[in-house]
Amino acid sequence: MSTAQMSAGAEFFSSLSQNFKKLPMWAQSFTNAVLGMSILLLLWWLGGLAIASNPDTAAFADFAPGPTFSALGYMLETGSLWETIYSSLYRIAIGLFWGIVIGVPVGVMMGYFLAVRQVANMPFQFLRMVSPLAWMPIAVLAFETWDAAIIFLIVMATVWPIVFGTAHGVQRIDPNWFRVARNLGADGFQMLRRVIMPAIAQDVFAGIRLAIGVAWVVLVPAEYLGVTSGLGYAINDARDVLEYDTLAAIVVVIGVIGYLLDAIAVFLIKRYSWHAS
Repeated sequence: MSTAQMSAGAEFFSSLSQNFKKLPMWAQSFTNAVLGMSILLLLWWLGGLAIASNPDTAAFADFAPGPTFSALGYMLETGSLWETIYSSLYRIAIGLFWGIVIGVPVGVMMGYFLAVRQVANMPFQFLRMVSPLAWMPIAVLAFETWDAAIIFLIVMATVWPIVFGTAHGVQRIDPNWFRVARNLGADGFQMLRRVIMPAIAQDVFAGIRLAIGVAWVVLVPAEYLGVTSGLGYAINDARDVLEYDTLAAIVVVIGVIGYLLDAIAVFLIKRYSWHAS
């Protein structure tokens, strides 16, 4: 390739980049998302071709995009997928609810009271570093039902990001806010309602976002327990009967739902961000 051709190519891409930056932000975001997903699908398709062309891995050819989306369409058409999704979302919702109910008050106390933070920081950091799945044998022994055991594991996954996110938010509050509130006669409840909670909303939702990500990862192996519903159970069942197209379809569903849950959390963070435009 000549120098002139290389220069022309560089100018073309430079012009293309400049024109792209002139587009509205939503158009840029949409274009980037489409491009990223197209690359991912291309890599998936090439991986499927490689698997199918190798005699040693040809049995797993149904992991390719074609069989996967065909199985996904069938599951949506028959309605068998909706109950599976509902079971998993129910467990996530209950576990996240208790994670918030426990995590936010504990985080507020850690952030507001220095003595509580000094005493609780080390044991909480210790417990935070224990994998939620490590509690599985204890959960099975402590709870009467498999559902309750799974919800406990999700609580153990969600509570720590919320605790530390909330505590960090309280510590960031300007002390002058508290002085002004006291001078205006605010009592403890009013201080919590009018000063602390509005100030830490962004941090709480950031902690919830992290908690959702951890919980969604923990959910699938947790549902390998004795339950007969949920996305984790469906993956395990598809593996046992060698329905690899169905297994891959469920993986796609897990990714889509996880992305939507994260998008909701991001929306709430932006909604309560002081710097949001």
